[in-house]
Amino acid sequence: MNNLTTRIFVTDRTELDKAACVLAGGGLVAFPTETVYGLGVDACNSDAVARLYLAKGRPSFNPLIVHIGSIEAAQQFVDFDDTALALAQAFWPGALTLVLPLRHDSTISPLVTAGLGTLAIRVPDHGVANRLLAAFGGPIAAPSANPSGQVSPTKFAHVRDLMSGRIDGVIDGGDCGVGLESTIIAMKPVPTLLRAGGLPVEAIEAALGYNLALTGETSAPSSPGQLASHYAPKGTVRLNARSVETGETLLGFGPVEAVINLSSSGDLVQAAAGLFDALHQLNAMGAARIAVSPIPDHGLGRAINDRLRRAAAPR
Repeated sequence: MNNLTTRIFVTDRTELDKAACVLAGGGLVAFPTETVYGLGVDACNSDAVARLYLAKGRPSFNPLIVHIGSIEAAQQFVDFDDTALALAQAFWPGALTLVLPLRHDSTISPLVTAGLGTLAIRVPDHGVANRLLAAFGGPIAAPSANPSGQVSPTKFAHVRDLMSGRIDGVIDGGDCGVGLESTIIAMKPVPTLLRAGGLPVEAIEAALGYNLALTGETSAPSSPGQLASHYAPKGTVRLNARSVETGETLLGFGPVEAVINLSSSGDLVQAAAGLFDALHQLNAMGAARIAVSPIPDHGLGRAINDRLRRAAAPR
């Protein structure tokens, strides 16, 4: 898988049509979304999905998120109850993934769902992703476009550096605006937070009128993004650091002196957008020990802390 010629596509219609043809032929194409770059594959082609798992080095028991162009298109593959439909209408397109019952007549590859009876699905809020979906005309399964367990890509350069030679193509769509993967909610038996992400939990709970149930980490995920050790830089990570020890590089937040500061003003939106790029920069610097300033655990801070805890997990 490391000797492919990886084509670079730009974002005009002709190029996106070419990228869609690569997907239709069973190829792997990375593309930008508002959250992170996804590694796209035809969600109905099991051979192509198997190639995706191989290219990422991703465990096949870890299900994938499927991207689709609209609620109406999603209804071909999953069943919505009234609550799920209300959340989709409120937050799609956007950084919300819903885990919903798979329709009995769905054509989604069982490799995408890891054999489960549910499907993680969302409508992205990104012009390039939406135009690619329209050109392809079907569901695209797309985990983050990086080797499994490593830092997610939010820039074209991240994908190029991490995945060239492993995949068929990359669409150069610039930087991702949100910078964190989508928030994942399972709808059965009650709305349950599976992963905090680019849509604040508080916004979802306000729409529901009640708090989400919570679930723990697991070695047998019921959705993407639940593995305990994930998003890992090369160096070890120490969280909630109020001082810097000898040999550590500080990833700062707020008014602290740091080699890299996620937001000197304490802006969680800015910090979320820059988190993964900061981890890529720390890798490039060769930082062997990383200390991270405390980050408030509310709004997007909840998702930032989730990613940092996984980055710091033993591996």
